[in-house]
Parts: sequence; structure tokens; C-alpha cells
Amino acid sequence: MVQHPLCIASCGLLLLLLVACWQRAVLASDAEARAEQFLKERGGGGHSNNWAVLVDTSRFWFNYRHVANVLSMYRSVKRLGIPDSQILLMVADDMACNPRNPRPATVFNNAQQRINVYGEDVEVDYRGYEVTVENFVRLLTGRLSPSTPRSKRLLTDDGSNVLLYMTGHGGDGFLKFQDSEEITNVELADAFEQMWQKKRYHEVLFIIDTCQAASMYEHFYSPNILAIASSLVGEDSLSHHVDPAIGVYIIDRFTFYALEFLENVKPDSTHSLEQFLSVCPKRNCISSVGVRRDLYRRDPTKVLVTEFFGSVRNVLLTKDVISLPLLLPNTTTAGTCTNTKSGSRAKKKRLTFANQLPIIVSS
Repeated sequence: MVQHPLCIASCGLLLLLLVACWQRAVLASDAEARAEQFLKERGGGGHSNNWAVLVDTSRFWFNYRHVANVLSMYRSVKRLGIPDSQILLMVADDMACNPRNPRPATVFNNAQQRINVYGEDVEVDYRGYEVTVENFVRLLTGRLSPSTPRSKRLLTDDGSNVLLYMTGHGGDGFLKFQDSEEITNVELADAFEQMWQKKRYHEVLFIIDTCQAASMYEHFYSPNILAIASSLVGEDSLSHHVDPAIGVYIIDRFTFYALEFLENVKPDSTHSLEQFLSVCPKRNCISSVGVRRDLYRRDPTKVLVTEFFGSVRNVLLTKDVISLPLLLPNTTTAGTCTNTKSGSRAKKKRLTFANQLPIIVSS
């Protein structure tokens, strides 16, 4: 039986197309594997974006230093690349416009008044009486009213590294808000667990500058949290110095030395998190800085400071085609497993479009 030449040519073309498709699939699979390996080695095992929640819980003029603390931290993370859209700033009182302020519209963190940390581009998301325990917990857990604007939402996911900095007046197991209510260490621990269960963070760096600060992380039980406290239980966290022109203390010791360290950090710096943990020895802080490491799975000596205080992303350039599925709202992708047990995550998750990128659906 003799086959028609046209039929033989068609079969040959079909075979070539099948081979080409198979080669493309293999190359795409290899490219995706390289991308996953790159994210694992260079991206902190899944870290893809950065957020900062900066909270001052004190009001009244004599607590000027707490506002200076949080605004100084705001200036540092913004300088290192975290945009305002990913910074949630809670300030309980407006010191810049306080009638006792001899230099209106300014807040300084040093007696030399070299840097106005209030500046012209500060975006306060929660101000005055909006700074409450309820609003703070709702912000962390995402349990907000549908009418809440985007600027007041913590839109994190399971690839987010979150820096949470808090300053104010505290005691053994609590932190005061507005001198009228307080959040306990148990409530804070449960808020973190809700965040973990709802996949609202990848890793958390928790920093608190207050008296008996270490008591606030005693009940943490969620994974991937590294906690730093300016004082141990039974110790006071002390102020650094007074500005005679203002008549009050203007910054706390731990935050002062932390900022001194951060001023030498640039987006491409190689300073490690371990170096940051020792910024304020007892001879400087007077109090003993507390650190809780048991919940944090990585070695701080191998973690860059900018993985929390900055927004530096490692980039892998490739000419290969990687097919990313279109992830629409309220949908999941094949190959994604869900495990509801505390402390566990999906075993295998395919690469998808980042949530922050716009999704365009053609009609």
C-alpha cells in the first residue's frame, strides 16, 4: 500500500509540532523549577513583598518622645524603599500641631533639631482617637468594615514580611492605648495566630519599645515571628535625652540607637538582622534588650535587615517562557493544597501572578 505524499508530509509536520510542544513544556518546567529555587534561596523561602505597621499608643504633650519614636521609624522604612501604600501609621496624638510646640508643624528626634521627622510627606493612616485596641486588632486580622478605605487596610498575603513596631506606656503583660484601655499579651498573640491561619504574613519582625516590653511576646505561639523588646519583665525602658527648647524628652533609648544603626543602612547594604539585635547593649539602653528567637525558623545572621526594613526584591532574568495561570478573585489554582492545622502550610504551590499586580480580563 502506497501512502499519498501529502499525507506523509502532514504526519511529519504533526510529529515536528508535537516534539516542539514537548520541548517547550520541558523548558517551561525547568524555568519554573529554577524560579522556585531562586525564590527559596534568595527570597527568604517565599518572601515577595514588605509591609510595615508602626504604632504610637500615647497621647498628651509629655509623651512627645513616643510620637518621635514612631515617626523616626517611619522615616527609616520609607527611605529604605517601603512605599506609603504599604505602611500603616498609627499616631495617637498630633504633636506637630500641639499649641505647646514652639516650632509648629515639626517633630524632632534630636536636641540639635537636624531632622524634622514629621516632614512634608507624612501620611498618617490612623490618627488621634482612631488609635484604639479594636482598630489595631482589626487592622492586623483584616476584619474591617467593607467601607474601610484601602489606605487603612493591611493587604498582606502569605509572601509578606511584616515589620510591626509599637511604642507607648506598658506594664507586665499589657500596653496602654490612649491612657484609657490596653491590649494584653494574650490578645496580641491571638491576633498573630489569626494572621497566620488566614495566610496574612510570611514572617514578622515584632519590635516594642515600652516598659516591661518582653512581657508582650511571652504568649506568642505562631511560627515565623522574631520578637525584640526594649526591656525585660520588671525593667523600665528609659528615655534618651531632653530638648530644653521643647521641655520634654524627645526619644527613647532603644529607638535612638536602633535609628543610629539604620541610618547607616542602604537598600543594597549587607547588614544582617543579627547585627540589628545588638544595637543597644545594656551600657547604652540601661535596660536589658529581650529577644525571642524560638518561633523564627531562619538564622538571623543570614537574614538581611532590608528584608524587613526595606523593600528590596531579588530579580531573576530569564528568556524562557513561564506559563502563569490567571488567578481571579475567589479562585484557587491546581496543585495548591490547604492544610488547616496550625503551623503548617501548603506542601506545593504553583507560581501565580502576584496579588498586587492588576488582572485584566478581556471581554
